[in-house]
Amino acid sequence: MKVIDHINQAKDKTIVSFEVLPPLKGKGIEALYKHLDPLMEFKPAFINVTYHRSEHVFKKRADGSFEKVVVRKRPGTESICAAIMNKYNVDTVPHLICGGFGINETEDALINLRYLGIDNVLVLRGDAAKNETAFEPEPGGHKYAIDLLKQVVNLNAGIYLEEDLKGTHKTEFCIGVAGYPEKHFEAPNMDTDLRYLKAKVDAGADYIVTQMFFDNAKYYAFVKACRDIGINVPIIPGLKPVYTKKQLTVLPKTFHIDLPTDLSNEMLKCKTDEEVEQVGTEWLLHQSKDLKKSGVPVLHYYTLGKPHIVANVVKEL
Repeated sequence: MKVIDHINQAKDKTIVSFEVLPPLKGKGIEALYKHLDPLMEFKPAFINVTYHRSEHVFKKRADGSFEKVVVRKRPGTESICAAIMNKYNVDTVPHLICGGFGINETEDALINLRYLGIDNVLVLRGDAAKNETAFEPEPGGHKYAIDLLKQVVNLNAGIYLEEDLKGTHKTEFCIGVAGYPEKHFEAPNMDTDLRYLKAKVDAGADYIVTQMFFDNAKYYAFVKACRDIGINVPIIPGLKPVYTKKQLTVLPKTFHIDLPTDLSNEMLKCKTDEEVEQVGTEWLLHQSKDLKKSGVPVLHYYTLGKPHIVANVVKEL
């Protein structure tokens, strides 16, 4: 089932979804199942599976020269989605990114997803490669998320890259895009960022899922700003627990977000990460209760690394 159908069928009820990482190359899928098992009792409407772009590494040859090698540390998003659907009978949403792919590879990936019975994608530009200061598309690939989105929309209309194909099959992907309550760090201002977001919705995005935030007021202000400029699709809040003191600096630096003063002050009082985890759990529960009371369509939890915290919070809801 499509994400938008889950939302529409729930009507005024808030549903729950989770986000997970594929296993690292060389690891089995059992660890992912162990991660998901305690979350499945809450009957999530769907599960997002992230994708991290390939990296370039240099390996030394016997003659002393270096060879540039492309490495994907977490391959298999398509098959991981299929495995989750098969084991848990739950819909999955694979992330589809621009970085590391040409348009033909993207089309093939979308075709494979449809063969697997997956009809949801979250379309993202993706981050710059670790050795790059700014995002650079693959030769022949998309530079912006809206161009990737348009390729998915074209397939939904039966328009493939090979224009001479006859009697083509129309895909039926439900398309999600990302929104940033605190502005994408590359956007010059919030107004510009919102115009880019509206362009993606106008081009065919069915819903928006936000970057993590820790201040609900910023989410509510973001939703209002979206509605004011004519963005009327569902806006799903993305939530993540804090559980280490290190996150006081890592989260703002990595994700370009603020931690509220009340939260940071409580974290600074903690002597151990176990105490931070308790603070993070209480904060996430407070956020979740407030958002649910306000009638958000979905509570989307970034469970990466700490599924038990999310499980404890959802249980309280």
